[in-house]
Amino acid sequence: MHETAVIFLEFGAVLLGLGVLGALALRAGISPIPLYLIAGLAFGTGGVLPLATSEEFISVGAELGVVLLLLTLGLEYNADELVTSLTGNARAGIVDLVLNAAPGAICALLLGWGPVAAVAMAGVTYATSSGITAKVLSDLGWIGNRETPTVLSLLVFEDLTMAVYLPVLTAMLAGLSLVSGAISVGIALLTVSVVLVVALRFGRFIEAFVSSPNSEVLLLKVVGLALLVAGLAQQLQVSAAVGAFLVGIALSGQLAHDAQALLAPLRDLFAAVFFVFFGFQTDPRKILPVAGLAALLALVSMVTKLLTGAYAARRAGIARAGQARAGIALIPRGEFNIVIAGLAVGAGAHPDLGALAAAYVLILAAFGPLAAKLVQPLIEAVAKRA
Repeated sequence: MHETAVIFLEFGAVLLGLGVLGALALRAGISPIPLYLIAGLAFGTGGVLPLATSEEFISVGAELGVVLLLLTLGLEYNADELVTSLTGNARAGIVDLVLNAAPGAICALLLGWGPVAAVAMAGVTYATSSGITAKVLSDLGWIGNRETPTVLSLLVFEDLTMAVYLPVLTAMLAGLSLVSGAISVGIALLTVSVVLVVALRFGRFIEAFVSSPNSEVLLLKVVGLALLVAGLAQQLQVSAAVGAFLVGIALSGQLAHDAQALLAPLRDLFAAVFFVFFGFQTDPRKILPVAGLAALLALVSMVTKLLTGAYAARRAGIARAGQARAGIALIPRGEFNIVIAGLAVGAGAHPDLGALAAAYVLILAAFGPLAAKLVQPLIEAVAKRA
């Protein structure tokens, strides 16, 4: 059979399967991310039905999915909000970083995986899934609650931390010397700073260039600009995903809202492909041996996120019920965690890192939204008594 025909058959089967899994997740009221990861495990190396021909094609789609995920996340904020978030919630953000990066780093060091894998695992356990958390807040009607701005500010702080963290991790994974690594990180930080300054000072000119009354033209301009900046960022040792995130920040107001609406279907399509591709890279036979460790790490992470949310909400003068909701909203892991693990696995950090990260994300991506639904009645009962 012609190779192109095989790619179409395999890719079409993957997308159709993802559609069925997404429908099942909607019916069950859970995030589809765990099901997408399971599908990737089934279609990848060591799976039930491994795909051979279309893997490279799906790899490109996965990278595009990361760019679109971070672009749409950036569209939710503007540069002024980011600066305000940094200055107003820096202390809570640092507590979040210390409490939630430590479990992953300590775990990797205790396992003897080395410092590079420890830095990668620190990122895996640190970052909350913005996408899943936003959906939880929306589905449960928590958007208008007093603690929600605190939760969102922590998510913004995490995203900005990732803008610094990813260049550091990339340099370490590339095995650069101390001097070369420092130069690489310096270039990355300079790039991020320049883009933020441009977004703050000249955002209106970027918006004027991108803006169009025609949805087709707007979509082409936004995606084209995001891919260009992502490519330049990659060349300058900054993650392509961070470059796309900063493009989203540069756009605001009605333009950002319109772009989000246009990008949402594309983002969801390629984000699903990304999660499947991560599953491709993980041999399911390696997950069972680390399942117990992943469950323990997930349990520790739940506790540290609950403490983080409670601390941040208490500083904002929010009552105990709101503190509990803030902590629960921060539990899910997803996009960034898989991105980090994917980078580490691709660079050969440690053969078991991908399996541990996949099992860890599976647990928290599924349990996070479920915990919020189960605990909400209890929180409401406590709040009424108080």
